[in-house]
Amino acid sequence: MLEPTANPSNLLTLAFAIAVVCSLALKFWLATRQIRHVVEHRGAVPAMFADRISLQAHQKAADYTVAKVRFGMLELAWGVAVTLGWTLLGGLGALNDGVTQHWGQSLAAQVALIGAFTLVNALIDIPFGLYGTFVIEQAFGFNKTTFKLWLQDLGKSVLLGLAIGGPLLLLVLWLMGAAGPSWWIWTWAVWMGFNVLAMLIYPTWIAPWFNKFQPLNDAQLTTRVHTLMQRCGFRAQGFYVMDGSKRSAHANAYFTGFGAAKRVVFYDTLLARLNADEVDAVLAHELGHFAHRHILQRVASLFALSLVGLALLGWLSTRAWFYTGLGLVPNALGANDALALLLFMLALPAFTTFIGPVFSWTSRRHEFEADAYAAQKSSGTHLASALLKLYEDNASTLTPDPWYVRFYYSHPPALQRLQRMVGTLSAA
Repeated sequence: MLEPTANPSNLLTLAFAIAVVCSLALKFWLATRQIRHVVEHRGAVPAMFADRISLQAHQKAADYTVAKVRFGMLELAWGVAVTLGWTLLGGLGALNDGVTQHWGQSLAAQVALIGAFTLVNALIDIPFGLYGTFVIEQAFGFNKTTFKLWLQDLGKSVLLGLAIGGPLLLLVLWLMGAAGPSWWIWTWAVWMGFNVLAMLIYPTWIAPWFNKFQPLNDAQLTTRVHTLMQRCGFRAQGFYVMDGSKRSAHANAYFTGFGAAKRVVFYDTLLARLNADEVDAVLAHELGHFAHRHILQRVASLFALSLVGLALLGWLSTRAWFYTGLGLVPNALGANDALALLLFMLALPAFTTFIGPVFSWTSRRHEFEADAYAAQKSSGTHLASALLKLYEDNASTLTPDPWYVRFYYSHPPALQRLQRMVGTLSAA
């Protein structure tokens, strides 16, 4: 039952507009700082890396960074315009009117509304995805994806979204309408259960839809990896090589799964670039995240934030000013659950922009801890060597703007990371 109010609607409109403008201004300021700082330091490799990174590689990283940041500014401006179009300019209200005219105000209509919204947003995002992949990544030699493969990935993503997201959405909307005022608690339980299930089935059922995973067939490296796992007290279902090179030249390795489904995955591009000692050190870093329970902490944070967010949504969804303050008139007779979900999703990013640095700082701290673990269990020297190769191969700038780092970076920049390693090695 919606509680009619008047003044809060205007206050929400004002607060939302201010949040959007301030968020956009802050992000543009950070982006221009990043571009200026990277360009100013483009002409010389930092002294600490001068003997390992060529000037040509350093300048490529600078140009790649600037190109991505400029493109990100365009995406950001367009994203704000789309958000305002959906909300204060009435786009979501118009879409809702069109859906209700054809579907009425049933549960099916709510599913159709979210489906139509998702489809429109996906179509809007396609040009940006194509440009990022086939222009920017292509220009710097990273893209290996063909247009056919891109279309196949898109089709698979749509099928997975329908097969998995569709039933989940239907269940959530049903709970919102049938479970009473405490629907958000039940929805939270379903959402958490889904996330745990996803961690179990993703490595063996979903990921192989997009990439081929072959058992690691290098006997010497397999022995080293197995020995490292035993030394660190971990077990895995197996060691696999993923054909990441069919999409990108970027390299990575990760430890995925949950419980008995855990597995170690190496990109083929990583194995082609690093020697056995360096691979060993990179894996030790990934194991460090598990040893320090970083993954568990992140999952727990996700659970807690989801609970808070759903509780807030549960309260807002019963307030008429929540809808009118964000640019639309709620359904007078039918349910507004789908509208509440969409409005919450559209408005939340503007209000949470300024807490992003907290999560970035936590992530960087976790990376330092994982580096220290790798130096203890494997070799800090080999990890430093591997990281330098990866920074070079991925064209990661060695000279990011400090404020941009504080706000966005989930991993410490190369200089801070290597300096911390050198200090750890010296202390040892």
